[in-house]
Amino acid sequence: MEEFDCDVLVVGGGPAGSTAAALLAAKGHRVTLLEKARHPRFHIGESLLPANLAIFEQLGVADEVRVIGMDKRGAEFVSPCHAHRQTFEFADAWDKSMPGAYQVRRAEFDEILIRNAARKGATVIEGCRVTEVRTGAPGEGVTVVARDDAGCERRWRARFLADASGRDTLMSSRQRWKMRNPKHNSSAIYGHFSGAQRLQGAAEGHITIFWFEHGWFWFIPLRDGVTSVGATVWPYYLKRRDKPLEQFFLDTIALCPPLAERLRDAALVHRVEATGNYSYLSRRSHGDDYLLLGDAFAFIDPVFSSGVMLAMKSAVCGSEAIDTILREPHHRVQALARFDRVVRHGPQQFSWFIYRITSPTMRDLFMGPRNLLRMREALLSVLAGDIYGATPIRPSLYAFKVLYYLVALRHLPRSIAAWRQRQINIRPLDDGEGAGRA
Repeated sequence: MEEFDCDVLVVGGGPAGSTAAALLAAKGHRVTLLEKARHPRFHIGESLLPANLAIFEQLGVADEVRVIGMDKRGAEFVSPCHAHRQTFEFADAWDKSMPGAYQVRRAEFDEILIRNAARKGATVIEGCRVTEVRTGAPGEGVTVVARDDAGCERRWRARFLADASGRDTLMSSRQRWKMRNPKHNSSAIYGHFSGAQRLQGAAEGHITIFWFEHGWFWFIPLRDGVTSVGATVWPYYLKRRDKPLEQFFLDTIALCPPLAERLRDAALVHRVEATGNYSYLSRRSHGDDYLLLGDAFAFIDPVFSSGVMLAMKSAVCGSEAIDTILREPHHRVQALARFDRVVRHGPQQFSWFIYRITSPTMRDLFMGPRNLLRMREALLSVLAGDIYGATPIRPSLYAFKVLYYLVALRHLPRSIAAWRQRQINIRPLDDGEGAGRA
């Protein structure tokens, strides 16, 4: 049999890929990481969760992340249907040991993680895009072909492949596993501002979520005075754009007066960008000698800032599965089954809330939370990313869901109207279709 160039080849140098590469190299495996871009490079998704912090400690990068991060101690929700604003503090969650997280510039954060992978012993190759993957029978490994910035083709034989290619969805697309999320569909427009009006004192680093007519906005303060602002909108809204993207974004902000007031004296400092097909998932999470990490498996609406945490958690579990498979091949099936359960669990836990976040019932519950049966603490645990079993929040979350359905039944005509409108909002649009309302 042809010799292997490495034990594990990781595709993608974002949070998932860099985490997996660092952990596997630390376990003594020969790891090669291929990243199509060169760090530092811009990426959206700056808000982290308290559940990330334990992984930073595990990787040995906690101090580096602390230096670049803006303290994030909670979240603020602003609704056009309610006169008040609602603030949640992570310190009030079920587990009091995770009182905060960080907002970070992803260019800096991702570079910390990929350089850490190199320090741990992984071979990191940037500016190298994978063009082909060939797989064989279980245990035969994979062949990966890539092309570097100079146009030279390179080839590797690896015992196992970790696909952390993000929204490129390398293996899921090749295997035709990728599918539009049938329960959610959104697009996003975003940019960075200087001079935005922030909350004061210890709340300065809070993320703020603004609901508005066509979806919701994020407002993420960063350490250097810049604020990331983005609109996650229903597909019809972005589809109807008839002006330059920057002006369309500014006009969209004007539709949300509380946000427009916070940006009254602010100026754009980064090109406005947009992306569609925002939510998707893969039918499978792994093959015989490869698995899918983070966004390469699924991407869900970022309203709860779960993306980086889910990516890094999948990398932790994925590295454990790969380590088991390489050292104890007879445990391959069990290792991949456990990985599959974990990588599906995170998106499932967040998705129930995400699918309903724009419903009038969920807005009412978020804007007037009560801690009956510790429901508020359990909800805060979800917002903190504490969803993997260490905290016994399941009964309280079940009670919250029962309350949601009871309130929805109490206002049945409103609930039915909102459900029908949502079905219109999430459908894919063909050219020329009309617009619905959020």
